[in-house]
This record gives sequence, structure tokens and C-alpha cells, in this order.
Amino acid sequence: MCGIVGFIGEGNVQEVLIGGLEKLEYRGYDSAGIFVVDKEANGHLFKEEGRIAKLKSEVNFDLQSVVGIGHTRWATHGPAATYNAHPHRSANQRFVLVHNGVIENYKEIKEEYLQGVELSSDTDTEVAVALIEYFVEAEELSTKEAFKKALSVIKGSYAFGLVDQLDPNVLYAAKNKSPLLIGKGDGFNVIVSDAMAAIEHTNEYIEIKDNEMITITQDNVIIEDVEGNVIERESYIAELDANDLEKGAYPFYMIKEIDEQPAVLRRLVQEYQNDQHEFEIDTDLTDDLLNSDRVYVIAAGTSYNAGWASKAIMEKVAKIPTEVHLASEFAYDIPLLSEKPFFIFLTQSGETADSRQALVKVNELGHPSLTITNVKGSTLSREASHTLLLHAGPEIAVASTKAYTAQITVMAILADALRALKSEEASFDMAKEIGLAASAMESILSERDDIKTWVDSNLMETRNAFYIGRTADYYVAMEAALKLKEISYIQTEAFASGELKHGTIALIEEGTPVIALISGELTSAHTRGNIEEVKARGANTMVISTHALSREDDQFIVSNLNELLAPLVMVVVTQMIAYYTALGRGLDVDKPRNLAKSVTVE
Repeated sequence: MCGIVGFIGEGNVQEVLIGGLEKLEYRGYDSAGIFVVDKEANGHLFKEEGRIAKLKSEVNFDLQSVVGIGHTRWATHGPAATYNAHPHRSANQRFVLVHNGVIENYKEIKEEYLQGVELSSDTDTEVAVALIEYFVEAEELSTKEAFKKALSVIKGSYAFGLVDQLDPNVLYAAKNKSPLLIGKGDGFNVIVSDAMAAIEHTNEYIEIKDNEMITITQDNVIIEDVEGNVIERESYIAELDANDLEKGAYPFYMIKEIDEQPAVLRRLVQEYQNDQHEFEIDTDLTDDLLNSDRVYVIAAGTSYNAGWASKAIMEKVAKIPTEVHLASEFAYDIPLLSEKPFFIFLTQSGETADSRQALVKVNELGHPSLTITNVKGSTLSREASHTLLLHAGPEIAVASTKAYTAQITVMAILADALRALKSEEASFDMAKEIGLAASAMESILSERDDIKTWVDSNLMETRNAFYIGRTADYYVAMEAALKLKEISYIQTEAFASGELKHGTIALIEEGTPVIALISGELTSAHTRGNIEEVKARGANTMVISTHALSREDDQFIVSNLNELLAPLVMVVVTQMIAYYTALGRGLDVDKPRNLAKSVTVE
């Protein structure tokens, strides 16, 4: 969601801020702004509703600035409008603040401390900066003391960047439940909500933990806890390649990331295989899993769908009972757990607020956990007992593609490693099948023109569509429906095809697109019967099947693969369907409306 970039020191502050915000566009936003202080201690505020390109056209890049903060806002409190855009100033214009997160008690703060203060926005952020000003003026506190006291009053999630225009040699920051990093440079320092924002300038970062306050100058970083104790913390090197953040010859990140999936699968096999070509996972992790009696997969959105697609792999390969839960529900309605549960958190960003809230509860209960994520050093990675990385490279498009297939692949690798440790005989060669899946993906990608042709004929005018399938195909249908609805805005639903006659078939009418997935031998004939049922009611059907189960009139046929890994291949056709539908409708493929890449508030 919202993005933060702050900079202090030598360099063109405006260029760094704008460039960083552009790198954070993928997170989702509806307005943006920057504030800088020049060498004469004059403040300059630029903010606009809409895209960063609009903001960029208003910024004066000739200013000789020494410090600045920037922000991309995804509306929560108040509509997407320039007056609600960050940064926000206090009434006397001295203090300027950017903020990610949600301040839960902002109304109470207004009533207790800010009676008579005229606010110019609808945001909870302006309340926070007004509170800082109040403590400076009413209690004669220093900026640092006022900021610290404000943090003690504020409840909720936040990542703050604060500038005092009268003291432009200092940049303040703090976080709680919302990501924020310090980037260290030669003659400068930065704060960013994502290392991606400043990777062109530095790859050395320091993590900030919850309830810490940071004082940053050009040459120094001081981290303090709530009691004011100074904390020493080593930096780390972010493993990001700035070249990976560029689209290259691709028109959109989404199609680039779809095309990268075969390489991601092959990379994962290489990363997790040892010299004997066996999958090898950290012993502490496998011991915890082997000592458990049930796995609970916790996730949201696409990662939740990947969890369902992985459930059968964990159960049939590793022989461990597995449940899948929505993170946003689990945190507030924990089910009756088994005696020795183990929790797996699937997350692309490692910053998903709903998943983090569930992990907090799991940690309070003292249960072991694993985060499977694409981002090393992310919050869920740090706070879980164990981490496995997706090694998928940055995923920029809001609609996740390669993270989904990477999550299933890592779950498959983990399951196979556990199988070997339990001395269970392998029913198939997992590494070989993952390699075959990568090759099958490449075959599908070579048929993109055929996919586009079907899409152009069937999905350009429709207002709704359905995906159907059984067992693993139903789980893929869930992800397929999510992809199509989130970037094309077509109301798309996934149904277990056997459920059609229990009510859903009432929605089928003349011309309704229904896409059927067939990769399971046991359910193939049943799904074929369901296809005939919707055809009889006027549906325009499309069938995606494997070679072994295909019929002559099926529209798309994919290579045979072990049924447990078939979701890796079947989903690629549906990703292309979503992409070409959004493209044909003239929509922004990478940045669908109202959505954010990294959902950092509950």
C-alpha cells in the first residue's frame, strides 16, 4: 500500500524522492507528494492527486535541498484528493509528516489534545503531526521529545517520517506494525518502506523494529527503544538487482513476470538441491515440522489460493494433515488447534498486515512457524521461527503471478524433503516434475496468440464470467477468478463444478463465459458433464485440459504432469487470459484500481 521515501545528505533530494516513489508505484496509490527543505531552511511542499508523473511535472528540481520526505497514499481516511495527500504539515507549518498505517485513536486524540485546532484534511496523519506541534508548544518539548511523547499516545499501525523545518539537519522516523528501513549511504542516509525504493543509491540497510524511534543525520543513525535506550544493530546487504526492477522490452510488468515463471521454477530446484541432487532444507525447520501433527497454512489473496493448491502436496507427499486459513479471519477466530501444530505463512511481500497479526497470535501461543516469502528480511520473515525464500526476484505488478507458482513449488520441495526424511518411498521424481512443469509453461507461453484470440471473442463485452473445476482444478479456478476480476473488473467467480446444480447454475444465461479446468483423472468425466449442463443453458465454454484427458474440441491443451503439480501449469493459461482481457479493455494491467500490492493495514 502506501510508500515512504526520506532522504538527508548530499545529492539531489528531489530526484531521489521522486525516483524512489516511482519504484514504489507498484504498491498501489491514488495521490503522492514530497516535502523538501532547502539550504536557507525554506520548506517546499508539492503534492498531487493521481499518478507520480503529474506530481513530477510540478516539482522544482533546481532547489538546493538538504532533507526531504515523500509519500504515495492509498486512501483510507478521506477520499483520494490533493488536500488528503501526504506529506502533511502542522498548523504553524514547522513540522511535516508522512505516514503509512492507521491511527486507531485519532478521534480521541483530537478531542483530548486538539480542541480548536483547524485541520485541513480528513486524514489521521494530520492529527499525528498536529499532536507533535501541540507537545512542542504547550509543553515546551524539543522535537525529539514531542515525537517520542506522541508515539506513546498514538495507538495503531504506523511508519512515520518527520521533518522539523527549523532543524533540517535531522530526519526522524518510527514504526509499529508497518514496514520501514534505514538505508545507509556515503554522505547520505535514507528511510524507505521498501528497499526497492533506494536500491539504485545503496544496498546497505538497517531494519527498524516495532516501537523504535530513529534519529537520522547525514552521517549518523541512532535507534532508540521506548525507554530511550540506544540500540546497536548491524546492517545487512539487500539482495536486489536494480536491473530486475525495469520492464525492459515488455509493455507491462505483469507479462514480464508471467514469462519469468519457468526460470523461477528452475532456480528453486537449484537453490534447494544439494550436491547429491536431493532437496535439502534446514534441519531445525524439518525437525519442527516432523515433530508436528498438523500444518496450518495462513495466507491472504493469491497466497491463500496457493495454500489450497499446496494442501494436497503436503498431505500426499509428506503425509502431514494440512489446513488452509484466511489470515484476516484466523487472527480473530482461532480454530481448535491440534496438540502439536506447525504454522506456514505464505506471503509475497512478507509485510501483509493480516498475516502478521495472525503470526503475533501464533507467537504468543508459543507454536513454531515458517514464513515462505519473496523478501528476505521482511517482517514476517524476521518474526517467524523459520524462513524459506521464493527466489522469484521482485514482483512489481499488483496482480501476483510468479509468486503464486513459486509458493506452490517451494511447498512441493519442502514436502518432498520431509518425505525423504521420513524414509517414505517417492511415487514420482519431484525435481524432474518441477522441470517438466517449467517446460510446459514455456509451451503455453508460446501459444499466447491463441489465448488472445479466444479472449477477444469472448471476454471483451461480458460483465461476468465463471471458472469451474474439481479438487485441484477448483483451487486453480479460485486463483484464476481472482486474477480476472482484479485486473479486468469482470465479476468472476470460481465454483467447484459439482456445486453448479446446487444453485449457481441459475446465473448461467445466453453468452455467459464459463472456463473449465480438467487435470484430474478421477473427476474428468464429472467436469465434462458439468460443461454440457452450462452449454445447454447458453454458456460460451472454454476447456483447458491436459493431453491425457483432452478431447478434440478443447480450446487449450497443456502437457501431462503429475496431478499434484498440474496447478503450476494450468494457472499460466488463466494468467494470460486475465492479462489479455485487461489489455483488450484498455486498462492499466499493472495497477488495477483500488488495489495495493503490499497490504500493510488490516
